[in-house]
Amino acid sequence: MVFFDSRPDWQLSASRVTPERIFWQRRRFMKSLIGAGVGLAAASAGACQRSNAGDVDLDTTLGQPLIGVRQNPAFADAGRDLTEQIYASSYNNYYEFGGSKNIWESAQALPADPWQLEVGGLVKNPTTFDLDDLTERFDLEERIYRFRCVEAWAMVVPWIGFPMKAIMNVVEPTSAAKFVRFTSFYDPQVCPGPGLSLSRNLPWPYTEGLTIAEMANDLAFFAVGIYGRTLPKQHGAPIRMVTPWKYGFKGAKSIVKIEFVAEQPATYWNTLAPNEYKFEANVEPEVPHPRWSQATERLIGERTAMFSWEEQPTVIYNGYGDYVAGLYR
Repeated sequence: MVFFDSRPDWQLSASRVTPERIFWQRRRFMKSLIGAGVGLAAASAGACQRSNAGDVDLDTTLGQPLIGVRQNPAFADAGRDLTEQIYASSYNNYYEFGGSKNIWESAQALPADPWQLEVGGLVKNPTTFDLDDLTERFDLEERIYRFRCVEAWAMVVPWIGFPMKAIMNVVEPTSAAKFVRFTSFYDPQVCPGPGLSLSRNLPWPYTEGLTIAEMANDLAFFAVGIYGRTLPKQHGAPIRMVTPWKYGFKGAKSIVKIEFVAEQPATYWNTLAPNEYKFEANVEPEVPHPRWSQATERLIGERTAMFSWEEQPTVIYNGYGDYVAGLYR
């Protein structure tokens, strides 16, 4: 009997994923350098170290182990090496807590427990989910996805969570619902913003949106964990959006409300700069950002973090065209 490899051309072997033992060896190595007083230029790219301001260790922010999570075999290989957690968890955008990439420490101010996620709008069964619901009510799975930022850098991340359509099945949107609005946590007493003098006038809270068809797509995912653990605050604990065929700013973090609506909702970045940040925001290498090309992307990883990041060509829909291209024809 002959077996054919049905994986897309961009997928490589699962053996390319960084083994866990190497990941921990790398972390011990980095911490030993820091303990020896070696200053690393990689701090801005995510070196694991203590902050002078709050003296918070990155290791203490990485969440609790999630047990019994199955790996979805359809998303076990993203075609590139897995980004080590030391980089993925310390190189983040979270504008409620600052405008730099090194916001992992300030993001620990997020009050993530207790938590309530309100789901309503044009639905038959409005429902409020608490923190336990997010990790116990739905069958959790791990999916290794490519992550592509509109700023032209990229990672490969092992998210843990459940398909967005699982929540749709609970609340049952009505036929009048055409779009979905996602609202992130915001409290001006807790969230300093990106440090600009005009922070107070920014369109808080952070909102994002999808069409009903996009939310129902097999790729659309709610993440409640990452790297085998509950979601750290800098990644948007306790629940965030993951839409890997779109630019990362579409992934609202720390979601407190989901509303099914009839009209396209206003969203944070599209409101601020509609010529730069489209509502659809699909990864398209031939459509440049007004201030830079999207034809290539810089991969964040161990081999290049201290120098210049490795560049790769950008792939249409971030390599997930087989799943989503039909949404846009």
